[in-house]
Amino acid sequence: MSRFRQILLAAIATSFASGGFALASGGGASGGGSMPSMSAPAYDPAAEYMKGVAALNAQNYKDAERALKNVVEAVPKNAEAWRLLGAANAGQNDQKGARKAYERAVKLEPDNIQGRQGLGVALGALKDPKAQEQLDWLKARGESCGTCADAGTLEAATAAVQSAIGGAPPAAALPSNLATGAGGDAAYLQAVGLINERRYDEALASLGRAREALGPHPDVLTYQGYAWRKKGALDMAESYYRQALAIAPAHRGATEYYGELKVERGDVAGAKAMLTKLDRICAYGCAEAEELRRWIEAGGDPAL
Repeated sequence: MSRFRQILLAAIATSFASGGFALASGGGASGGGSMPSMSAPAYDPAAEYMKGVAALNAQNYKDAERALKNVVEAVPKNAEAWRLLGAANAGQNDQKGARKAYERAVKLEPDNIQGRQGLGVALGALKDPKAQEQLDWLKARGESCGTCADAGTLEAATAAVQSAIGGAPPAAALPSNLATGAGGDAAYLQAVGLINERRYDEALASLGRAREALGPHPDVLTYQGYAWRKKGALDMAESYYRQALAIAPAHRGATEYYGELKVERGDVAGAKAMLTKLDRICAYGCAEAEELRRWIEAGGDPAL
């Protein structure tokens, strides 16, 4: 077990004893001692995302659109922000804008039900025959789902697209779980515990809920990359690390883990470049730099 993960486990244990959680400074967090929704800079994509969520909850669609456009400009691969931007556009009856946003969301996450619903509704409102493709997808997914956990969501999504195709006035396809920052923090904390138990699929589900509430926060993205890497999906992991570093270039956790991924791929030069970056960030040394150094020296996980 790495020094970072030992620190993290100790932090979790302390938090349960004290009634609160504070992430240790050496971990996947950006160096603070607070939850992701409280530790972000004064202006960043995650903060803008949460502004957008608050505006959507208040049905202030113009402000929501403004904030969410800031998010997708900074993090163009954030599917949640594209879906919410589609809802903000639909709330203003801008169906062309909604279609564009939902098309991006569906391209990024083809299996997301809300994205398919939003796109189908926007296409239906525009009398575009491609709406039928979204309806067919939802129906097929509903048939294969049966009585699965998504059955109710699929039924509602199918009905919404059918209504739009039939000419009914479309409504903003708002997610039913626009969570607060506190809810995102709770999901994030749950995910950290699951990762330490190596329950990566469950951790990814919790991290997905955290990202829906907190937006593209580098801590959440870093752990998504970590969980995917432990599942062997290195390309997926890399995409999350790159997103985290695009938002927070000096993020120690993302830099360490990206370096470890490069070691796993045999890219020693790339791993050393990440180590050089960490040595520059951590002028007086840090656990992340030491852990990556051990990975490079061992040619892989030094614990194996």
